[in-house]
Amino acid sequence: MRLSFHGRIWEWRGPAPFYFVTVPDEESSEIHAVAALATYGWGVIPVRVVIGWTTFDTSLFPKDGAYLVPLKAAVRASENVSTGDLVTIDLTVRMSA
Repeated sequence: MRLSFHGRIWEWRGPAPFYFVTVPDEESSEIHAVAALATYGWGVIPVRVVIGWTTFDTSLFPKDGAYLVPLKAAVRASENVSTGDLVTIDLTVRMSA
């Protein structure tokens, strides 16, 4: 499954800051429909993400009926993006074999 959407980067301030983009409701519903085929436990979904020129593998976290795309510092630095920036995300859900 491949999806493309726009979202703003936001920061969660816990013991260490984490940065995310929330998957919009419509796309989250599509992911939820295939989640049982993709998850490897705890509801996380393995994905490949493209932002700009940067491609990386990560896992979506379920939260409040939606999913969160975590953005590591290396990704934010390579694309020169930070909290509040609007980014375009191309996302491929990696199905289990």
